[in-house]
Amino acid sequence: MPRPPKCRIVECEPTVTFFKPRGVPIKKLDIITLSVEELEALRLREVEGLDQSEASSRMGVSRQTYGRILARARRVVANAVVMGLGLKIEGGHYTVSNIKKK
Repeated sequence: MPRPPKCRIVECEPTVTFFKPRGVPIKKLDIITLSVEELEALRLREVEGLDQSEASSRMGVSRQTYGRILARARRVVANAVVMGLGLKIEGGHYTVSNIKKK
C-alpha cells in the first residue's frame, strides 16, 4: 500500500479556477486539471521568482518533490495552451497557510 501524500502548504485558495480558449464553447472543450499545489509551485517560481530551495521550504516539501510538482504544473499548462484545452484548477493534497512570508 503506497504512503499517503503529505499535505503541501499553499498561501491562499485560487480565486479563478477555470481558463478556456477564447471563442470555443465549453461543451466542445477537453479539460485538463491543474491541482492547487501545482498552481502554488508555479506562482512561487514564476511570479515570486523564488529558487527551488526557497519555494520548497514555503510549501513544506523537499526540493525533489517541489521539482516534480513544478515540472508537472508546467506540463499541464503547456498542454492546455498548445492543444487549446480548458484548464481547471482544483483538488490536490494541500493546506492553506494564512501566514505570508517575506
